[in-house]
Amino acid sequence: MKMLLRARELHERIRALRHEIHRHPELAYQEHRTAALVADTLRSLGLQVETGVARTGVIGTLDGGEGPTVALRADMDALPIQEQNDVPYASQVPGVMHACGHDAHTAMLLGAAMLLAENPPPGRVRFLFQPSEEGPDEEGKSGGKRFVEAGVMEGVDAVFGLHVSTEYPTGTIAMRPGPLMAAADLFEVEIMGKGCHGAYPHKGTDTILLAAHVILALQQIVARRVNPVESSVVTVGAIEAGRKHNTIPEKALLKGTTRAFDPDVRQQILDELERACSIARALGGDFRLTIVEGFPPTVNDPEMTTFVQKVASDLLGSEKVLEAEPRMGAEDFSFLAREAPGCYWLLGVRTPGQPERRGHSPTFDINENALPVGAALLAEVAWRYLRQRTSR
Repeated sequence: MKMLLRARELHERIRALRHEIHRHPELAYQEHRTAALVADTLRSLGLQVETGVARTGVIGTLDGGEGPTVALRADMDALPIQEQNDVPYASQVPGVMHACGHDAHTAMLLGAAMLLAENPPPGRVRFLFQPSEEGPDEEGKSGGKRFVEAGVMEGVDAVFGLHVSTEYPTGTIAMRPGPLMAAADLFEVEIMGKGCHGAYPHKGTDTILLAAHVILALQQIVARRVNPVESSVVTVGAIEAGRKHNTIPEKALLKGTTRAFDPDVRQQILDELERACSIARALGGDFRLTIVEGFPPTVNDPEMTTFVQKVASDLLGSEKVLEAEPRMGAEDFSFLAREAPGCYWLLGVRTPGQPERRGHSPTFDINENALPVGAALLAEVAWRYLRQRTSR
């Protein structure tokens, strides 16, 4: 409880950091101002600081001597959304806002650094301030993947992180062992036919009709190719074809995403995309399929999850610790959790009696009473993990 009481004393400082970051949101791999704020704050606490990691990431290290290393992670990037909230800390950057809570994640991890700097645990705490969770760069790599490639997980014994959630009341915690969030991949299908006048379809090959057949075939992957007990999704989210009422275009473009929890099912779906698209050739057209592999599933280590549940129950009360349902959303914490046993949990930020403000919407916001809860739990998890491992 001491950690939570101290976090509440730091509430205004943590909230001020969140407001500063929220006013000045930055898109993926453009988090220069945010990274500078993070680095300056960490240095003021006496931590070792490394900047420019994975392009715009920041690593802070609290070195308590010999012992294990625990990593705590927050993401820093914003989204290309115009904010509609009328609040004093609203985004000052046109068309960009923190619509997913990464400003809160960063502020809470800085709060955890304040708490642990005051009472350093044995061993090492590595604070990971990651760029680009929301999307990959021109090479198809998100910040989590680049962090792993940069070696930030080398020597890490356990890794922990959180995400705010408007599904749950403020101050509650939700998690589950095993798969929590799905793998996510992207695909694009360029369908080629033969353009012609809409009045004479027999003189061409109707690309839009081919696209319709391909869409139906794509939807049959989950319905008829994947084992029904395995959760998975294939979604076509965009169709680009034609400009005029009476003209059949030569090409159509489909864009979509696939989701799955099981790695074998994930690969099966990706393999089946080719088969589904081949109906375009059977009907006289052609296609070109491009797959962009995204995030693997976010899988919580059972032992680490049980540990976090115990810490959260001690800190907040067992009635505040909930069981999360698996979700088809994706999160690139998954790359870090493949390198070391980890646990990723959801922090409730919904105000009772108010409408849910879902992420990735222009009205997204949080109940800031959750900030000290998130900071305290991150710090307590790291402190207790290192204390227990050292005592062994």
